[in-house]
Amino acid sequence: MSVFTHADFDHHEQVVFCHDKASGLRAIIAIHDTTLGPALGGCRMFPYASDDDAVRDVLRLSRGMTLKSSLAGLKLGGGKAVIIGDPHTGKSQALLHAMGDFVDSLGGRYITAADSGTGEPEMQAFAQRTRHVIGATPRATLDGSIASGDPSPSTALGVFVGLREAVRQRLGRDNLQGLKVAIQGVGHVGMGLARHLKAAGAELWVSDIFEANVQQAVDELGAHAVRPHDISSLDVDVFAPCAMGGILNAETLQTLRAPVIAGAANNQLASPEIGVELQRRNHLYAPDYAINAGGIIDVYYQRIGGSAAQTDTHVKGIADTLREIFNRAAASGEPTSIIADRLALERLHIGDPTAEPSKQRLHA
Repeated sequence: MSVFTHADFDHHEQVVFCHDKASGLRAIIAIHDTTLGPALGGCRMFPYASDDDAVRDVLRLSRGMTLKSSLAGLKLGGGKAVIIGDPHTGKSQALLHAMGDFVDSLGGRYITAADSGTGEPEMQAFAQRTRHVIGATPRATLDGSIASGDPSPSTALGVFVGLREAVRQRLGRDNLQGLKVAIQGVGHVGMGLARHLKAAGAELWVSDIFEANVQQAVDELGAHAVRPHDISSLDVDVFAPCAMGGILNAETLQTLRAPVIAGAANNQLASPEIGVELQRRNHLYAPDYAINAGGIIDVYYQRIGGSAAQTDTHVKGIADTLREIFNRAAASGEPTSIIADRLALERLHIGDPTAEPSKQRLHA
């Protein structure tokens, strides 16, 4: 397996394969682009079926972080880390300390944070070995308030305001009362989104590979439980992918009925061509790295010691970003995914006026 010829290698600046024999750590750190600042992105832990699956995920996710930070107006680059292993049974302090050592060895070029399969306890373990970690402890903000290091509530809020904007654009309604939403994945972010939607009067259908998550949504929010295989084909107003990537693909496209797709998952499009096909079929797609930027915005303000009010205002601005994407797409007839990439590129070029034309590598 050659990384340089891998289909998802996109002129990444650095890819680090991490192995610690004593703890059994197997991990990969990918730094995609540092034009705007150090590469910041979460550390995911997942039992990948193969090393190639892990490489593909970290390459795609790190590229997505470049676009996400750029589009969100943050002085950050794009990076990501993946630990190959079961997040429920495969963790040890030795393994987490070894991962922290590898992050530290990069000297601040990559800053890590929580992601799928990791959280505040893992960040605390990393922080014992490196200062290049965000979200290890609750922090005092500039306004004197105390905020959790967990960015998932901000991610959920950003997806909610983005979903509301997509509904306004595609369905012409401001009131979410009675809106039918299918949520794939009700973990930290998906459940947070579900709570926002329930408070706004929406009716919910949910699925998750973990039955306990589904049961919580049913008991707390009165959601309808759905088998994971069926969630994307329901006759609802909005499909909200909040699990793993690649859910919008040639197979699911054949049965997708929701006119609006707006969710928290990364890398929702299996390929760029899917974005074109969604537009052709009149589905309004909220580009994933635009709508789910609340987490990285939260982490950015943790890093600079910003206030809770600053974070909240910036996260709610995701609706404005999506409105611009939707309006440009409507005017040009192009897919929203291509418009989002173009906007992200514009800011990268502003951030580095001397950038060579090869920066066009970021197009969809």
